[in-house]
Amino acid sequence: MSDVRFSNLFSPVHIGSVKVPNRIVSTGHHTYLAHQHPSEELIAYHEARAKGGVGLIVSEIIAVHRTAMFSNQLLMALNRNCIGHYRKLADRVHAHGTMLFGQLFHPGRETRGSEIGMIPPVFAPSAVPNERFHIMPQPMSTGLIGEIVDGYAFAAACLAQAGFDGVEIVASHGYLPSQFLNPAVNLRDDAYGGDFERRLTFIREVIRAVRAGAPEIAVGIRISADEIDDQGLSAELVTRICSALTQELDYFSIVTGTSASLVGSVHVVPPMGVDSAYITRYSETIRKEVDKPVIATGRINQPQSAESIIASGQADLCGMTRALITDPELPNKARRGQLDDIRACIACNQSCIGRAHKGLGISCIQNPVSGRETKYANTASPDRSKKVIVVGGGPGGMKAAVTAAQKGHRVSLHESASRLGGQALLAQKLPGREEFGGLVTNLEHELIRSGVTVHLGSNVAVQSLGAREPDAVILATGALPYVPEFDGWNNDNVVTAWQVLDGTATIGAAVVIADWRADWVGVGIAELLTLSGCAVTLCTNAAMAGESLQLYTRNHYVARLHKLEVAIKTHARLVGVDPYSAYFQDTLTLDPIVIEPADTVVLALGHRAVNISGNAPDEQSYSITSIGDCVSPRTAEEAIYEGFIAGNEV
Repeated sequence: MSDVRFSNLFSPVHIGSVKVPNRIVSTGHHTYLAHQHPSEELIAYHEARAKGGVGLIVSEIIAVHRTAMFSNQLLMALNRNCIGHYRKLADRVHAHGTMLFGQLFHPGRETRGSEIGMIPPVFAPSAVPNERFHIMPQPMSTGLIGEIVDGYAFAAACLAQAGFDGVEIVASHGYLPSQFLNPAVNLRDDAYGGDFERRLTFIREVIRAVRAGAPEIAVGIRISADEIDDQGLSAELVTRICSALTQELDYFSIVTGTSASLVGSVHVVPPMGVDSAYITRYSETIRKEVDKPVIATGRINQPQSAESIIASGQADLCGMTRALITDPELPNKARRGQLDDIRACIACNQSCIGRAHKGLGISCIQNPVSGRETKYANTASPDRSKKVIVVGGGPGGMKAAVTAAQKGHRVSLHESASRLGGQALLAQKLPGREEFGGLVTNLEHELIRSGVTVHLGSNVAVQSLGAREPDAVILATGALPYVPEFDGWNNDNVVTAWQVLDGTATIGAAVVIADWRADWVGVGIAELLTLSGCAVTLCTNAAMAGESLQLYTRNHYVARLHKLEVAIKTHARLVGVDPYSAYFQDTLTLDPIVIEPADTVVLALGHRAVNISGNAPDEQSYSITSIGDCVSPRTAEEAIYEGFIAGNEV
């Protein structure tokens, strides 16, 4: 029986002839866990979410034609050999009562390459260049259009024979169907373009072909309700398009943004700086115009939010994809009323879309098992319960303690500060990064639930650990700001980013930020101090501010700096400071860069490890493992992953 607070969320809904058991959806997203056909890794990934109670899974993009090569590690349905592979996925998902749809995909001009690492010939309705990937497409012939339409039909037929319950035509994010719908991209004057009705021809032919190829399954469309770009589809036009197609489809999956531009692509996977559930102002409008179920997707990360959206009529189902990456058991936990046990997504984008953009398998900084189910979902139990001491209560230490305790060990965690969280406590103080603190909240709850004994304000000397008679020690002592001895490094006007965030720094009117790592610290401090009234110059030792961040996150936060008119200098290496000026060197030309005035110079130059393992006795009866920043200063992703591994291997 479901928690009565979620009576709408856990009610069934019909999409065409398909009865979906509840309103939670894992929407289509590129996992990089497959190549051409579903791999065991991809199947296990989706099965974990089906087992966790999700109502509908929409598998990732499936190429429908040889010209649809979007990237490597892409699913395809170009011949009948694929059917058996897709059937394995369908059977594993259906075993848990979850419905399965497949995404039918052609990128048109929105492509980054092919399986051989080169850009293939690229086709679109017209020869209008792509701004983001700098691709000039060839106009499609009517013959090629016909081939691609047939490809949609063939792929749909294959998925239907494999046991899929429905298919979703990807017309979102500026991909091929969207290009035909967009008057700024479709410049044709034939049956496929020239006015509103003719721009609908391609998508209508695709829908009819899919229906003919797979008449028994549900057919829907994924579309950006607003591409959020001056050259993209507007909210008004998309609403009109959906209204025109409502009698031909079984459902509409609503997102925002476009792959074609920097500003629009932020909304492909919106970061935490974007409002939660902001999609609903669009989905509600479209839902009033169509008489079919509407799925809303975009920063919906809590079941309470999803319940409210459905109860208020803003959507019929909620895509909670990143929330399910973070916690596949979210539906079951919500159904049982175990809301505090849900590991909430913080929309950091670091290990989900961030890994995918590197061509790596999807995961989650909070949940290293995600995307690695075949490797870690069922680890062996230990032979005996051991006494484990974890030193350091940042995210890595907390994860190590939780993981070891969940395996049945007796774990104590010692943190020298008065609070757990380490650098995550600083990250949450930056504008638009407040949700990063959710990582700490999630881990604190897991510590309590797993029975870890926590000691705050506890300085543990490694030399004294033997007296506590542990079986294993995990060191997670983190890092401190790196302050090299450059000219003027100890001047009164030089402070660290940590001092700014903890309120111990005196800040002048004119601030220069020396940003070596080009991550969230430099851009976040720049925004924080600008909003407080300072005149800020951000000097980054990179080709652009935020260069090391996931690109949607970077573009969002750098755009915020542009709106605030923050001065940004790139390729700048700090070499000196005096009471009035900051001195840099151009890393391309080695020419000097002088920034004046410089009332305060903020150092965001990375961190240095604090590793006490060298103080351990030469011989001891217990194992010592160091993890995270105390080994090498990096990010929360590495710290939590290494904490998980260390806790598993005790």
